[in-house]
Amino acid sequence: MDLNEKRVLVTGGNGFLGNFVVDELKKKKVECISTPTKGEYDLLERNDVYKMLKQESPEVIIHLAAKVGGIEACKKYPASFFYENMAMGLNLFEAAKDHKIEKFVAIGSVCAYPKFAPIPFKEQDLWSGYPEETNAPYGLAKKMLLVEAQSYREQYGLNAIYLLPVNLYGPGDNFNPESSHVIPALIKKFIDAKEQNKKEVVIWGNGSPTREFLYVEDCARGIVLATEKYDKSEPVNLGSGMEISINNLAELIKKLTDFEGKLVWDTTKPNGQPRRLFDNSKAKKEFGFIARIGFEKGLKKTIDWYLKNR
Repeated sequence: MDLNEKRVLVTGGNGFLGNFVVDELKKKKVECISTPTKGEYDLLERNDVYKMLKQESPEVIIHLAAKVGGIEACKKYPASFFYENMAMGLNLFEAAKDHKIEKFVAIGSVCAYPKFAPIPFKEQDLWSGYPEETNAPYGLAKKMLLVEAQSYREQYGLNAIYLLPVNLYGPGDNFNPESSHVIPALIKKFIDAKEQNKKEVVIWGNGSPTREFLYVEDCARGIVLATEKYDKSEPVNLGSGMEISINNLAELIKKLTDFEGKLVWDTTKPNGQPRRLFDNSKAKKEFGFIARIGFEKGLKKTIDWYLKNR
């Protein structure tokens, strides 16, 4: 698909990942990009979604909009995470079918994988078990986007693809302590502690879980590559191939923020999923995606952005 000749609508196009996806589309010389806001169209309302597609007249939809948050937010609002992500997907797929959209790119989540999926996570293992309990409602709602993509492809011929990004980080991330993910949460904690001359930083869990992280700019590039080049029904992982324990992550961010105190682990708090590491071979094979930004370099960029923009 030659995107520079298409009208592309990006839901969530003004958000953390969305800003980078829009930048990537502009690099591809896409001139007609719409990034409607919730104030203009509420994706939870079916009539708003139909109105949006009628007025914006897209040929391609990249669906990034989602209700997201860390472990604490997922535990506190499980029904909201399930309902809102499900509702957006249901409304958008039905409207996309009725408006004859040429391509629908649905963005899933690593949280869709089973809690004890074999390492590294392979796309065929998505249905081998139940997701980690603290984020299961969110993960299952995001996994339903895959079911919708495959169902609408089979029944209506809608060219829908489904991508699974691993944990993202980078400039513009959410640093709100009530809803942020682990990297922005730790960056804020260490910088606050350093500036307040605190002697320790308290971190959830015991530090043993591992995570794979993908720099947001790399993820955006992968999404646009898939939009151009991938047209199959099978899901595809988007990751970096690295794995780091939360303990080592905390030590690295501590070093990069020049915090000299100690780490205290609050083991009364949940760890989340024990391990996360993707098999990224399908993305490389199908549309040539390989992550480019090294992890420490990406962390430095994220910390610098936060210090300048908080």
